[in-house]
Amino acid sequence: MTLIKSISGIRGTIGGAVGDNLTPVDAVKFASAYGSFLKIRHASKGNERLKVVIGRDARISGPMIHNLVMNTLVGLGIDVIDLGLSTTPTVEIAVPLEKADGGIILTASHNPKQWNALKLLNEKGEFLSGKEGELILEIAENEAFDFSDVDNLGEVIENNAYMDIHIDEVLELPLVDADLVKTKKFKVVVDGVNSSGGIIIPNLLEQMGVEVVKLYCEPNGHFPHNPEPLKEHLGDICKLVVEEKADFGIVVDPDVDRLAFISNDGEMFGEEYTLVAVADYVLSKTPGNTVSNMSSSRALRDITEKHGGTYQASAVGEVNVVELMKKTNAIIGGEGNGGIIYPSSHYGRDSMVGVALFLTYLANQDKTVAEIRASYPQYYMSKNKIELTPQIDVDHVLATLTEKYKSENITTIDGVKIDFPTEWVHLRKSNTEPIIRIYTEAPTQSEADILAERFVKELKEIARI
Repeated sequence: MTLIKSISGIRGTIGGAVGDNLTPVDAVKFASAYGSFLKIRHASKGNERLKVVIGRDARISGPMIHNLVMNTLVGLGIDVIDLGLSTTPTVEIAVPLEKADGGIILTASHNPKQWNALKLLNEKGEFLSGKEGELILEIAENEAFDFSDVDNLGEVIENNAYMDIHIDEVLELPLVDADLVKTKKFKVVVDGVNSSGGIIIPNLLEQMGVEVVKLYCEPNGHFPHNPEPLKEHLGDICKLVVEEKADFGIVVDPDVDRLAFISNDGEMFGEEYTLVAVADYVLSKTPGNTVSNMSSSRALRDITEKHGGTYQASAVGEVNVVELMKKTNAIIGGEGNGGIIYPSSHYGRDSMVGVALFLTYLANQDKTVAEIRASYPQYYMSKNKIELTPQIDVDHVLATLTEKYKSENITTIDGVKIDFPTEWVHLRKSNTEPIIRIYTEAPTQSEADILAERFVKELKEIARI
């Protein structure tokens, strides 16, 4: 398994050979590169100590990687605010609150338990740009590290309060109405995939007066199913929502930046529609523009235009979505994988914000969750992937397809997206796994699946797989 270095962070599987996997040596190397990058970036601070916030999800490898990364920064003379078990959005809000110079989240997000990663933040608690990421990779490659002497080592300061602080921040958002939600006496099933979401989501719900039924909420890192919140992995919660006669179900990934709902009838709300529903509520109160990535549903565009706003699509990757959101003054945005970015809170995908806004929206509606879902434009997606081998020339494959379909509406800012009149296909190399992703959307599931099968076949023919 090749160690993957991208704008989404540095990730790999635990164990194996240095440089091929996320070994202890690689963790120290990239933590050293990040700390060295911060020292260059903040050179004007002189001898003033830099400060970095660190938190992790509940992965089995988390404590090992956590200690390696923290002590590497200490060796560079950088102070560490250690949040311990945390979430990606919690670390993101902690960085500016602590007036820190950066942050690291130790999580491989939706990847299975053998994976881990270093996700790197700037002083705003936002992901680094591609250019900054390249500089860190260059520092790592050259091993251009200068560690501190014994009198100038950093120190570790533990702070276990940030999940509670995060909840408080969410409840204070003007469009979140916990008092109204309490009057509805909702009952919600939560699948925390045995990571930190199993702590923070139930705590938020209980503070909003919601009765919580917990499923896989023990943060032990033993994921009970594939942690990507897709339909094929969520049979248990779909069944439990119906058995418990719950109002809906909530599923998050291990680091709590992706959010999926299960409707009251036990059917998937659709992770693409998480952002659509929350945006519908936010835009009804504060009209404006929206942004999502090119692999996201057309439904957000439809909802935005209904409220008089303008929708734009960015390249895939949270940093790209955030950049376009700032450029267009978007009120809300995110990714169709259940990632909600609400600038009134912070510029990062945040399931906590999504849950609180959705609950407030539901409390304002005289409808079930299934009825809300049925009220939206109906699009259906098919999400597929092809495993890559070193022999496959991805650029050649995509260039061949671009030439073949040049008479269609084509966008190439991120892989190749081909917009047909009533459907689309987006083909791109993943930032986080050695795969080509093939996303399609059409007016029916059958049409989306057929379109996907067609392009999987075409890709394989061109790549000679």
